[in-house]
Amino acid sequence: MKNQTKSVQRPSWRGILIGLEIIVLLGLIWSGYNWYRIEQMIAGANARHATVGIVLGAAVWGEGPSPGLRERLEQAVTLYEEGYVSKLLVTGGLGEGKTITEAAVSRNYLVAKGIPEEDILLESKSTSTYENLLYGQQVLEEHDIQDALIISHDYHLARAMVMADSLGIVASPVGTTSHVLFGPYHKAREVLALTHWELSRLWNQVLGTVVLA
Repeated sequence: MKNQTKSVQRPSWRGILIGLEIIVLLGLIWSGYNWYRIEQMIAGANARHATVGIVLGAAVWGEGPSPGLRERLEQAVTLYEEGYVSKLLVTGGLGEGKTITEAAVSRNYLVAKGIPEEDILLESKSTSTYENLLYGQQVLEEHDIQDALIISHDYHLARAMVMADSLGIVASPVGTTSHVLFGPYHKAREVLALTHWELSRLWNQVLGTVVLA
């Protein structure tokens, strides 16, 4: 009897290990695929002409932009000055413990750089990349704007563009390479964030199908 029990247990443990190995392998393949998507988006993100440049939000320090946000804003200034866009949409709501929104901080920075305030649109409700785009889209509709550039750090563009596509925003990506943030770390984070987004979207689709059924 003991021998029979052991012979039954061994295959089950072996099966569990094989299953875990398959899951790890699939995870590595998926991560590699997302890393490739990020790199491909970076390679193809060239400045194009559009009505507005949407600057995705980032952290603020006190009442000024963090070094990372400043890099995004400097990219926006360059695009405006070179005539690629005629307006800039800055995004981001009120962070925890803050007294000024990311959008207001960005606007103040752009005005100090010589961008006319009438050419700066604000979206001041969002707390995430998806909300930057969702609420930003409402601002675009209010001003009857049909096309845009999405401005962010290069590693961030793949996820941002997937989200923009899901919302039906007609946009092209423009990235800036950071000199203040550690690129490999943030790319790795984006692989996880992109995975989370794709799984969440898949779950919502499945849930919606079940509800309709």
